[in-house]
Amino acid sequence: MIYTPAEVKGLTPVRDAAVLRARQQPDLRDVFLCHAWDDRRGAARELCDLLEAEGVSVWFSEKDIALGLPFMREIDRGLARSRTGLVLVTPALLRRIDHGGVSDKELSELLARDLLLPVIHETTYGELRDISPLLASRNGLDTADDSMAVIAAKVAELVAVEDDLTAPSTPAN
Repeated sequence: MIYTPAEVKGLTPVRDAAVLRARQQPDLRDVFLCHAWDDRRGAARELCDLLEAEGVSVWFSEKDIALGLPFMREIDRGLARSRTGLVLVTPALLRRIDHGGVSDKELSELLARDLLLPVIHETTYGELRDISPLLASRNGLDTADDSMAVIAAKVAELVAVEDDLTAPSTPAN
């Protein structure tokens, strides 16, 4: 996989945190997928499916919250049971963050734990910066630069720690 220097710089701390959490709690999911409700059957489902095809275990509300279970409590459990958070940043997510909502709460928790990787899709870092300077300050991946499939492969490589629990590594160049 080819990474830009900015990606290596931005992804290395996420990789190191994922490896550390895998050592401490090996039964955690690889990623928690934070997304706007409006994206659950489109871009978020696509990203989830591509990640799972790459062997990534994904906590995704559409498949992990059964009918009748308390929505917010299940999200809380999903956050606690995941090593890393992906935030699918779309125009719909920007609207949700700006007006509050569940994704805003998820984002706050992920920012607080520094376990966050933004995936920019159909928007820009500039538009994100206008809504959430903290999230925009994180290096991430952008579908303007790579396809969703390439991004899923990069994330899979980033969180693949089961064969590498002896020492943290950086994404390959």
